[in-house]
Amino acid sequence: MRRRLAQTGAGLGLLLLSVVLLLAVLDRVYPPDLRRLQDVSTIVVDRNGHLLRPFRTDDGVWRFTTRVEDVSPHYIDLLLAIEDRHFYSHPGVDPLALLRACLQVAWHRHVVSGGSTLTMQVARLLEPRPRTLTAKLIEIARALQLEWHYDKNAILSFYLTLAPMGGNLEGVRAGAMAWLGHEPASLSAAEAALLVALPQAPSKLRPDRENAPTQAIRDRVLARAEEAGVLSPADASAARATPIPVRRLTMPMLAPHLSERLAAANPSGTTVHTTIDGALQTGLERMLRQGLHDVPAPVNLAAIIADHRSGTILAQAGSAAYMDQRRSGMIDMTRAIRSPGSTLKPLIYAMAFDARLAHPATIARDAATRYFDYAPHNFDGSFNGDVTLREALQFSLNLPAVALLDRLGPVAFATRMKEVGLPLTFQNPNVTPALPIALGGVGTTLTDLVTAYAGLANGGIVRPLVETGTPPPQSEETLVSPDAAAAVADILAGVAPPTGLAPRQARLGFKTGTSYRFRDGWAIGFDGRYVVGVWMGRADGGSCNCVGIKAAAIMQHVFGLLPPVALPVLPQNSPFAGDAPATLVRLDTRGLRMPGTKPPTIAFPIAGSALLLDLNGGDPKMAGVALRAEGGTRPYRWLVDGRSLTSDTFATQTWWAPREPGFSTITVVDATGASASANVRVLPREPGG
Repeated sequence: MRRRLAQTGAGLGLLLLSVVLLLAVLDRVYPPDLRRLQDVSTIVVDRNGHLLRPFRTDDGVWRFTTRVEDVSPHYIDLLLAIEDRHFYSHPGVDPLALLRACLQVAWHRHVVSGGSTLTMQVARLLEPRPRTLTAKLIEIARALQLEWHYDKNAILSFYLTLAPMGGNLEGVRAGAMAWLGHEPASLSAAEAALLVALPQAPSKLRPDRENAPTQAIRDRVLARAEEAGVLSPADASAARATPIPVRRLTMPMLAPHLSERLAAANPSGTTVHTTIDGALQTGLERMLRQGLHDVPAPVNLAAIIADHRSGTILAQAGSAAYMDQRRSGMIDMTRAIRSPGSTLKPLIYAMAFDARLAHPATIARDAATRYFDYAPHNFDGSFNGDVTLREALQFSLNLPAVALLDRLGPVAFATRMKEVGLPLTFQNPNVTPALPIALGGVGTTLTDLVTAYAGLANGGIVRPLVETGTPPPQSEETLVSPDAAAAVADILAGVAPPTGLAPRQARLGFKTGTSYRFRDGWAIGFDGRYVVGVWMGRADGGSCNCVGIKAAAIMQHVFGLLPPVALPVLPQNSPFAGDAPATLVRLDTRGLRMPGTKPPTIAFPIAGSALLLDLNGGDPKMAGVALRAEGGTRPYRWLVDGRSLTSDTFATQTWWAPREPGFSTITVVDATGASASANVRVLPREPGG
C-alpha cells in the first residue's frame, strides 16, 4: 500500500513537473506580444513634460505611453470599481467573476456583467481576436502569463496605454486630450467616468456621434461607483449634471516646426524632451498671429526667445501661421538663409573695439566714399558728416560700418564668425568676403543671429543654443572680450524704441535690419537675461516692403511676455567708457572721397514713383525704363538694389528692365563716389492695358 502511494505521488510529481516544464517552454516559445505597446506615438514635450506636439503612429493612431502615476486617482478608483474590483488580489483571472457571468448569460439570455479581468482585457488589447470561446481561453492563458511576468501597476499601465477611446484614439491620455482638452492627471469625477465608459463600446459611445448613448452609459458608471462607495451621493449627483463633450478637439500643435524636426531625428515612439516653456510658446505664437493682422499674405513672421545665460531656447516659431499655404507657413524661417541687412553691424563694431581699432567715442566721417568699384550709401540716401561711432551704430549709418569693416578686414570678420560656429553663407562659396557684408551682402539665419547676439549679451562668449533636454556636449567660443561686448551692448541700449511704443521698464538693447529690395525685416534684442529675434518677410524671397522697424515693434511686444531683467550699465572703469584715447579720436578710412562741384541727382524716375511695366515681355518698349542722371562727375555707375547695371561710358542714362514687381532702390554713383538714390515701385502692366 505504501509502495503504491509512493508510486502515485511520484507519478503526480512527475506529471506536475512535466506541466511546469511544458508551460515554461510555451512561455519561452510564445512570449507576451508587446508590439502594440511599443508602437506608440512620438511625442515632443516642453521642459515640464507637457505636450507640445504628438504624432500619429505608422498605422494612423494616437497612442501615448501612459503610466499609473500619469492619471488622476479619480479615474483609477472608478476603473477598478467598474471593471475589476479584485484586480490587486487575483492572479489575472477571477474564477468567481467568470462563473457569475456564465450563470447570468444562462439565466437572462444576454450579457449582464463581463467576466474579464483588466488583465484579460489587456491580453485582448495586445492581441485582438474575434469574440469566440477559443479566443476567451487564449485570453485567460495570456492573462496568467502577463501576471507571471509583470507587476500589477505595469499591467494597469498597459491598459491605460491601449484602452480604445473612439476612432483612432487609444489610451487614457489620448482620450483625455481629444475629448476633454487636457492631460488625464487632473480629471473630475464626470470626466473620469466618461473615460471609463468609452472602452465598453468605443465606436458606439464616442461623444461626437449623433444620438450616441454616451451620457446614459457614463451615468451608469457613476451610479455603480456610488453603490461601491467610491463616490459620495453628492459627488455622483454633481457629476451627472456635467454635460458630455459633443466634439473632438485637435491635438496640441505648439512649436510645430521644432517638433517636426525633432520627431524626424528620433526613433518612432520616442518622447523628446525640449527646453521650451509651454506657456511662453503659447504666448509667442498668439502674438505672432496677431502680428499677421498688419501684414498681407504672403508675408510671414518668425521668432526665437532664448535665455542667453544658459543658452537654452525657451520659445521658437518658424512661422506665424503653420497651416497657411498662402504664407508658406510650413517652412521653418528660423533656419532659412536670408540677407541679414544691418544686423551684422554690432558684431563688426564689437570686433573692431576688441582689436582696439576704434572706440565708441571715435569720430567717423559719414560722407560719400568709394572703395574701388563699391560706393555704399545710407538707407535714406543722405549723409551726416562727422559722427561718433556710438551715434553711427545707434542710427545704423552705413558708411562708418563699412569703414570699420574695411579696417578690420572682411576676410578676418567672416573667418572669426566661422570659428565660433556662425559661418556666413555666400552665393558663390569660392568668393572672397568683401565690404558688402556690412550691409547684408551675405546670408545667415535667424537662429545664428540670435546665437550671435546671445554671445554679445553673455560677455562675448558664444555657445550653440540648446533646444532639447539632453543636449550634445557644449562648446564655448570667444567672439570678443567682455569689455568689447559690454561696449556694444551699452550702445544698443541707447537705440530709441519704435515710434508709438514706450521704453521698456528694464534696460534693453536691440538692432534692426532691412535687406535689399525690402525682402527681410529683422529685429534682434537682449536684456540682462533674455535674447529675442524676430524676422518678417516672404518665404519665397520676394519683395514685400518689410523693414526692420516693423519687426522691432513686434520684438518689443514679445519682450512684454518676459519678466524684466535690466541690461547692466557700462562700468565707468571700462576701457570703452568716456572719451576716445588720442590714437583713436578719428577713424581714418582708406576709401576715396573726392569733392564735386555738384552732386549727382536722379532725374528719372522720380523718387517714390510707381512704374507700370510689361514684365511678360509682350511689348519691349514697355518692358523697361530709361534711368537718367544729372550733375556730378561722369562716368556714372548705376546700381539697382546694390547690383550693377551695364551702361555706356559717359552716358547720362541707361536702360533697366526689371524681372519682377516690387520695391527697388535705384542708385547712381559718379566718378568722385558721390551718389544719389531713388526708391520706386514696379507694378505689372495688364495685357492690353
